[in-house]
Amino acid sequence: MSGHSKWSQIKRQKGVADSKRSAAFGKLGSAITVAARAGADPEMNFQLRIAVDKARAANMPKDNIERAIERAKGVGANALEEIIFEAYGPGGTAFIIESATDNRNRTIGEIRAALNKYDGKLAESGAVGYLFKKLGLIIAPAGAEPETTELSAIEAGAADVDIQDDQVYVTTEPTELETVRRNLAQAGIESNEISFEWQPTASITLDQTATEKAMKLYEALDSIEDVTKVSSNFEIG
Repeated sequence: MSGHSKWSQIKRQKGVADSKRSAAFGKLGSAITVAARAGADPEMNFQLRIAVDKARAANMPKDNIERAIERAKGVGANALEEIIFEAYGPGGTAFIIESATDNRNRTIGEIRAALNKYDGKLAESGAVGYLFKKLGLIIAPAGAEPETTELSAIEAGAADVDIQDDQVYVTTEPTELETVRRNLAQAGIESNEISFEWQPTASITLDQTATEKAMKLYEALDSIEDVTKVSSNFEIG
C-alpha cells in the first residue's frame, strides 16, 4: 500500500497556507462553530474535537474557543452558513473552496474577485467535484519500525496507508475516521494531525507559468477570512 507519492500535492499545497492559518483565529473559530452544530461536547463530537485541537495547537485562547462553540447556537444575523464552492483554475485545474460565512454575498464576491485575478472562474455544483474524493486523513510518526506501524494502521481499519518522510498517512472513509483514530491510539500510535481532505482522483502537472498562477490563486483564496480550506488537483512541476 505504501511506496507512492499521492500525498505530495496535498503536502505542498497545505504548506503554502499552514503558517498563515496558524495565526488566523477567525478561520479556526469558524471551523469550531460549524462543527459545534452537531454537539457542543468535544468528547461526544469528534469533528468538534478535531477543530478544537487545531485551535489549541495554534495557541488560540480558551475564551475564543468557548465563544466559537457558543456561536453555534446563533440564529439570524449571527448564524454561520457552511458553503462549498467549486471553481476552475489556470491550466485546467480544479478547486474546491470550503467556507463558513454569515454573509453569502460578501463571500461569493471575494472568492470571485480572487478567481478573476488569477484566470479562474466559479463553476456550477458538481462541475469539478467529481474529480475529488472526500476522505479522512490521520498523520502520525512512522516510528523506528515503519513496517510495524503500517501493519498496525491496517489492523486499525485504515482504507490505505502511505509512509513518506518518517510520517505515516492513514486514509479512512470519512465515517470511519474517529474509529480508526481510537484504534491507532490503543495501538500506541498518536496522531500529529487529523482532518478531512478532498483527494484528487487525478492530478495535473503544470508548467512554471501556470504553477505560479495556480499557487497565487491558492494563496489568494486561502487568505479570505470566510474560507476555511482550499483543495486543488495540481502538482507543482
